[in-house]
Amino acid sequence: MTRAVMVQGTGSNVGKSLLVAGFCRVFARRGLAVRPFKPQNMSNNAAVTADGGEIGRAQALQARAAGVAPTVHMNPVLLKPQSEIGSQVVVQGRVIGTAKAREFQDWKPRLMQAVTDSFARLGAEADLVIVEGAGSASEVNLRRGDIANMGFARATNTPVVLVGDIDRGGVIASLVGTRHVLEPEDAAMIRGFLVNRFRGDPALFADGMATVAERTGWAALGLIPHFEEARRLPAEDILGLEGSAPRDGAAVVAVPVTPRISNFDDLDPLREEAGVEVRLIHPGTPIPAEADLVLLPGSKATIDDLLFLRGEGWDIDIAAHVRRGGRVLGLCGGYQMLGRTIDDPDGIEGAPRKVDGLGLLDVDTRMGGDKRLVSVAGKLAGADVPVTGYEMHIGTTTGPDAERPFAVLEGGALDGAVSADGRVAGTYLHGLFAGDALRRHVLAGLDAKAGDLAYEAMVDGVLDRLADHLERHVDIEALTRISDRTPA
Repeated sequence: MTRAVMVQGTGSNVGKSLLVAGFCRVFARRGLAVRPFKPQNMSNNAAVTADGGEIGRAQALQARAAGVAPTVHMNPVLLKPQSEIGSQVVVQGRVIGTAKAREFQDWKPRLMQAVTDSFARLGAEADLVIVEGAGSASEVNLRRGDIANMGFARATNTPVVLVGDIDRGGVIASLVGTRHVLEPEDAAMIRGFLVNRFRGDPALFADGMATVAERTGWAALGLIPHFEEARRLPAEDILGLEGSAPRDGAAVVAVPVTPRISNFDDLDPLREEAGVEVRLIHPGTPIPAEADLVLLPGSKATIDDLLFLRGEGWDIDIAAHVRRGGRVLGLCGGYQMLGRTIDDPDGIEGAPRKVDGLGLLDVDTRMGGDKRLVSVAGKLAGADVPVTGYEMHIGTTTGPDAERPFAVLEGGALDGAVSADGRVAGTYLHGLFAGDALRRHVLAGLDAKAGDLAYEAMVDGVLDRLADHLERHVDIEALTRISDRTPA
């Protein structure tokens, strides 16, 4: 059987995604064919795959760490929240419907087939599959039909390593407590534990590691110090969304944060620029008058986020910003918001409805048709500046301002729209700012100083340093032995 190990956590946001990415790079550098896998993910931060589907952004980063192209089988079930209680369900890269949280519990048994099928496909091409669990291993209330944690581990005989986060406190209780709330057959799948995000003198927690090992019977695999550069890698969910530290003399990019913001890793390259200050504008806070650019990011529920934006009074702030000569850029859902109207006649995002947009671009959007999932390349309209990115949207946007496109793609297709004065623009493309030439061009238009950042090379450098970090602090040889799935 192909070797595999599953990284589960005592809770959400304990660092599972980052650790899996790091382990993928560790083993890939040792010459193994490594594949990342997450049976079920919940995230509005998604990536387009080489086989024309979508998966969680974290699995795309893990694939990069492993040195392979992402495929839909690396995250066969993706839930994209559209409301507090309901999500769009994506199976092996394609939307199959929407389900409320209670309804989804009944979907799980039939989704397990897709999960195990994808896992087998990856195993057939790999020496090692590194699996990431979801949420907490101790959510025994969700154990029936589970496909994300112990249900998957048991179904595939995949040994588990449990991760606790010492930075949030109570790590001994969370690890030992997990051992005691699990059914004995589930607890037996756990072969070792890791304590993540340690700060200070490791000798001070030696007794803590010994206590966990004694009370659980699990092997202590490592006490991992906090990895500061983790913030430079794309975050999986909204908990990882950060702005920039205040920077004197920097161009201010203001980003309103709406409830269903998606693909917010679009902001990451801008945060890395010393000449840019990315300010996240949270509810109850006005858009600052000193903003040079207001950037409206993507959304999983465009109409709801537009109504939220209007309810916060941000539409008034944006209109005032434009009157002062400021610039606005909308990405995907943000682009749709900038137009005159958004029409959802088939109720793709909820009840059928048509709403007024911000009216800053002379275009209209109609929701409908198949979801467009494709990587693209081209040139910025009217400039010899390369553009690369990906599309992930439903709907079409047309109107007079679309005759002034944002970009001209390979094959001659036009993307986006630009206002007559050139200060308001929208595009369906995500991932734009990862392109160094495009990012520097945009910053020049804001009179911002662009440094010599090579963004993609920076990401790979961080992944290498993460792998170095794990090599120093984790018993990789023990982890390798644990990954043996051969029945005893």
